[in-house]
Amino acid sequence: MNTFKELGLNNDLLQAITDLGFETPSEVQDKAIPILLNEDTDLVALAQTGTGKTAAFGFPMLQKINVESRTTQGLILSPTRELCLQITNEMKLYGKHLKGLNVVAIYGGASITEQAREVKRGAQIIVATPGRMKDMISRNLVDISKIEYSVLDEADEMLNMGFFEDITDILSHTPKDKNTWLFSATMPKEVSVIAKKFMNNPIEITVGNKNESTSQVSHEYYLVSSRDRYQALKRLADANPDIFSVIFCRTKRDTQKVAEQLIEDGYSAGALHGDLSQNQRDLVMKSFRNQQIQMLVATDVAARGIDVDDITHVINYQLPDEIETYTHRSGRTGRAGKTGVSMVIVSKSEVRKIKSIERIIKKDFVKKEIPDGMEICEVQLMSLANKVHNTEINHEIDKYLNSINTLFEDTSKEELIKKFFSVEFTRFYNYYQKSKNLNVEDSRSGDRDSGKDYSSNANDTRYFINVGRKDGYDWMKLKDFLKEVLSLGRDDVFKVDVKESFSFFTTDAALTDQVLAFFTDFKHDGRFVNVEVSSDKGGGNRGGKRKSGGRKSYDKPRSDRRSSSRSGGGNRSERRGSSGESKPRRSNSQFSASSSGSDRPRRSRRRN
Repeated sequence: MNTFKELGLNNDLLQAITDLGFETPSEVQDKAIPILLNEDTDLVALAQTGTGKTAAFGFPMLQKINVESRTTQGLILSPTRELCLQITNEMKLYGKHLKGLNVVAIYGGASITEQAREVKRGAQIIVATPGRMKDMISRNLVDISKIEYSVLDEADEMLNMGFFEDITDILSHTPKDKNTWLFSATMPKEVSVIAKKFMNNPIEITVGNKNESTSQVSHEYYLVSSRDRYQALKRLADANPDIFSVIFCRTKRDTQKVAEQLIEDGYSAGALHGDLSQNQRDLVMKSFRNQQIQMLVATDVAARGIDVDDITHVINYQLPDEIETYTHRSGRTGRAGKTGVSMVIVSKSEVRKIKSIERIIKKDFVKKEIPDGMEICEVQLMSLANKVHNTEINHEIDKYLNSINTLFEDTSKEELIKKFFSVEFTRFYNYYQKSKNLNVEDSRSGDRDSGKDYSSNANDTRYFINVGRKDGYDWMKLKDFLKEVLSLGRDDVFKVDVKESFSFFTTDAALTDQVLAFFTDFKHDGRFVNVEVSSDKGGGNRGGKRKSGGRKSYDKPRSDRRSSSRSGGGNRSERRGSSGESKPRRSNSQFSASSSGSDRPRRSRRRN
């Protein structure tokens, strides 16, 4: 490994490196910096998040530009506001000894007039998000016609976010003879396309293998029922008292819901998603960086650009739709030479994805068990004991010792220790002493829509619904429709089987009352949608019979089925309860209410 001096950096940059406490270059810096300093070439660099890519392109750009000129010579495009600001701050630190250097950040959510004023003062380097940059070009507020160096940072992320056209438009305003440096964690086809379109015979360097996860991160998965996903998350948090984590959800709605549940249960948590205002996002990120928030629940888009070195765990509350996205998620931990853990909470229907991810990242997952309640009690107790043992004595307490000693003069040392630690231990013990085992058996068998076993399960309920292919549904569209109207999770609806004019689907038996109650007098697009319990089990003979009679439910005319859902053989009052009274229609928000109870253990809202 070379030193920074051996890479060819000048004294001003070496002084900044000393000030920052950098000792030896990372692998991507060691490979990229000499090439970019010594050659006028295009470059494609593949390296994981957190490996020092900003310095890899930042130092060469700073050394090559002319700080005495006020012309914009370098353009760095990044996918998010957070990453744009982070790169800008780092570039300023790297160039702190370069007199006259002006690095300007251009991003949405801030005054475009003020940003234009900063550029007009003379910005040798502009760091920008694609959307705001395109806007400023269209208003003639910025001139990039003379740039010599362009950087596409986190190129795969920018393309995932739909910035291909913006990047194309922006680069069309730059000279053809510039050098373009592309940095990316993964190399999907879209990145290859952009490299061919905008680059000329680029040199390619790779740190590790393409799309491979960093060796600093270990990968674990926990197999639970989909309805126990949140309880599993809480146990993983309780089993790791010093956890400082990012929790990934697929949707903004799930992100907000999980964060609210964690806060209600006493955890120091926060949500980060696209529905937050820029000011709200800034406050959340400030709290997270200061470790006032211990568990940050985020969507993939909102989390892009998070650069916090001390994250201990990444928890995949839900797996991403795109397997490559997992690489970016896990790259949030194990940074700057530290180790980290990427945890995945999966149901049976998602186990197959683990193998697909293993092939992409070239790392094996370890299947682990969700800890039981007594294990968590022991972990929490020993964590407290270690904190007490390692606490420095504050001698301001001395003046209160006489009163304390008097209070405990009849208490033995052993009894005092028991009393002290019981304060913390008891709340976890009371909560977990009767807790159930959340782990389920691994199963690789599955059906086309969810991966669940087609075999009959006493804990499942099979339903008939009077919509089908002629109504424009296939199994995926019907599954999405049911998830949306019932406010259910991705894996709560399975074994979806669509026929021409009717369909079947299955949920856990615990959801039966909720499903049937919701579809009482339910109309969609002006027509009644009726749901009944069916004896069809989703395998073999699809022509199952209704529980209330010998005739197949889907042989009955639609009008008869609608009336039978209100009286006779399929009496709704029997399904609602012994009183026969109709339950009020529950709103979607009621269906996703917090499952936490008043006897839950409360967590400190601040990290110690």
